Amino acid sequence: MKPKELLTFVTLILLAACSSALLKPNLQELSSPAPPVFKVKFKTTKGNFVIKVKRRYSPLGVDRFYYFVKHGYYNNNRFFRVVPKFVVQWGINGNSKVNKVWSDFGIPDEPVKFSNKRGAIAFARGGKNTRSNQVYINLKDNLRLDTTNYLGVKGFPAFGKVIKGMNVVDSIYSGYLQKPNQDSIQAKGNEYLNRKFPKLDYIIEAKIID
Repeated sequence: MKPKELLTFVTLILLAACSSALLKPNLQELSSPAPPVFKVKFKTTKGNFVIKVKRRYSPLGVDRFYYFVKHGYYNNNRFFRVVPKFVVQWGINGNSKVNKVWSDFGIPDEPVKFSNKRGAIAFARGGKNTRSNQVYINLKDNLRLDTTNYLGVKGFPAFGKVIKGMNVVDSIYSGYLQKPNQDSIQAKGNEYLNRKFPKLDYIIEAKIID
């Protein structure tokens, strides 16, 4: 087998392995603790940024985040919700089959130990134990997200922070007045976004670097 053919073959095997881990979660691996501290580099269509994660801030959330990054969940994800001076959000997978697996795979609630200041990352949530796959980065200090709101929804536990490339995060495309419909992304993935919102920036690759 020629070197180029071998490289293609190995790449296909790796992609298949990642796909398998996302379509059929390894529950034993999911319950295993992530490293106490690690960094993730996001290569995007606007440039690169790096997030430093600390497990002690949100152990269950970080374990899920680590599993996702390790198995390529965030690769090719669109930044589908960008609200200037508030947040940049992503995490609905481009593959609708993967979304069916993870959208209701909730993470138990945890207390807020690290504040939603500018550059901090946290899982999005819509109620009790609903953190699952969507994450966001704060574009400013959003301290109100640390506390329980009037609907009784507890705060959003941040678990890491952008330590390099915050200017890249600030520049992610936010020009659409009508935002993508999240139910449509869940059901149709990137096919829907590419057709209706082709200018959205996206993650080319997210990988653990330390």
